Amino acid sequence: MQATLLGISAAMLIAAGPPATQPALTALKGLERGEWELRPRAKSEAPTRLCLGDPRQLLQVGHPRTSCRSFVVSDTANAATVTYDCAGTGGGRTDIRVETPRLVQLRAQGVAGGAPFVHEMEGRRTGACQAKRVAPAPHAQ
Repeated sequence: MQATLLGISAAMLIAAGPPATQPALTALKGLERGEWELRPRAKSEAPTRLCLGDPRQLLQVGHPRTSCRSFVVSDTANAATVTYDCAGTGGGRTDIRVETPRLVQLRAQGVAGGAPFVHEMEGRRTGACQAKRVAPAPHAQ
């Protein structure tokens, strides 16, 4: 069930840009744009791919298509923490650590659709964006 929810969240993230109210962050400035793979730490969950045009796409994995109000808890050259409130649809907290311009560690937790979520992932740039990126193929449960 959690793998399915992650797949749905990630598929929506692929199609969406960053929510309009997210702040610019120092930690995200050096990330390379292009095709990224988000690999969940849970081995039972399938990785997803996204075309990263704006690194702020990584900040609301649990609410990818929702315009939320964000608050920057911390922002350094290599790490950032953001909390956000999505006015009646939930909210969350994302911690991101930038290891290189092509590698990040991401932890997101919160409530979406009345249910809690926790996503722990490693994100890696894999190359240029594919012309027609669609949602990832379904995987076996």
